[in-house]
Amino acid sequence: MNKGFQLNALDPNSLGDLKRLARTEGGSDAALRAAAKQFEGLFLQMVMKSMRATTGQSGMMDSEQTRSWQGMLDQQMALEMSQSGGTGLSEMLYRQLGGKAAASPEAAGEAGKNGFDLADVRRRPAIPAVLARAAESVAAAGKATLPAEARVPALGAAATAGEFSALSVYERAALQTRLDAAVRGARDAGGAVSRSAQDFVTEVWPHALEASRRTGIPAEFMVAQAALETGWGQKQLRHADGSPSNNLFNIKAGSAWSGRTVAREVTEYADGQAYTESARFRSYASYAESFRDYANLITRSPRYAEVLGQTDAAAFARGLQDAGYATDPMYADKLTRIIGGNTLRSALAMAG
Repeated sequence: MNKGFQLNALDPNSLGDLKRLARTEGGSDAALRAAAKQFEGLFLQMVMKSMRATTGQSGMMDSEQTRSWQGMLDQQMALEMSQSGGTGLSEMLYRQLGGKAAASPEAAGEAGKNGFDLADVRRRPAIPAVLARAAESVAAAGKATLPAEARVPALGAAATAGEFSALSVYERAALQTRLDAAVRGARDAGGAVSRSAQDFVTEVWPHALEASRRTGIPAEFMVAQAALETGWGQKQLRHADGSPSNNLFNIKAGSAWSGRTVAREVTEYADGQAYTESARFRSYASYAESFRDYANLITRSPRYAEVLGQTDAAAFARGLQDAGYATDPMYADKLTRIIGGNTLRSALAMAG
C-alpha cells in the first residue's frame, strides 16, 4: 500500500482518497487492500466500543464530552492498528476477494517487524480447491444442483488435509458457511438421500456383509465402491436387450472367464492421458454372484494383498488404485469421498 495514503477517522476526504487510489495507485488491487484495511479498522472499532461499554462510566471525569473524545480516539486507534498489521483480518479479506499474493514490504509487512502477522505468511489459495472438492462431493452424493454461491471452478488436484489445515479461522468459517448453505439448498430441493440410492444400498447390503466376512473389508467400503462403479445402481452395464449385467464392480472378462459378457467402449488413462478402448465385462445372474466374484478377485490375487482386511477408507481406496484396479487417476479420491459422504451414511442408517 502507498505510504502516502493514510486514513484518518475524522477526515471526510478518506473515501475520496480511496477512490483516487483505485484510479492511480496500482488500480483495483491496491484499492482492494486499502478497503480491506479500512474494514478491519471498523471491525476493531466495534470491538473497542464493546469493551468500553463493559467498564464503569460514573467517575468524576466522565461526561458526554469525554466519552465523545474517547470514541474518536478509539476510532483513530483502530484505524492505526489495521494499518500497522492488525489482526490479519484485512489480509484474509483481501485474498478472499481476489487480491494478489504479497510481493513487497508494504504488502507483506515490514522486515524486522516484531510479532506475528498473517500478512507475512505465504499460503496457497486453498479455499477454492477445498470448496471445489467439497462441492463436488455434495453433488456426487446424489443431491440437487448446488446453489451458485457454492459452485467454483474445479482446480484439478484434490484438496488435501494440509490445504485445509493451512486455512485461517476466518477462512474455515467462510468455507463451512458456504458448504452448509450448499447442503441445505440441495436437501431442500431434492432430499438428503435419493430414493434410488436408498433402494440400491438396501438391496446390496446383505451381500456386502457376506463379502466382508470373506475379505475382512468393511461392508460399507464395498457398497461405496459398487456405488461409484454403477452410479448407485443406475448406470450398471446392460446387454443389448436391456437386461442388466449385475456387474457391480465393473470387473473385466479375461481369457479365463467362461460366463456371459458385455462389450463396451470405455475410457482408460495412461500417463495422465485419457483414451478409449473396447473391453468385455463379466455378467452375473444376481448381485449376490457379483459380490462373490469380487471377493474371489480380492482374496485370490496377490496384487490386492494390501487391500485385504483394510479398515481405513483412504488406505483401502489408495490400495485399490495402486494395485491397478482402475486407471482413473482420481479413483481413490472419488471412492474415499463416497465412503465418508452423507448419502452412504444416511442410506446405511435407514437400511439398518
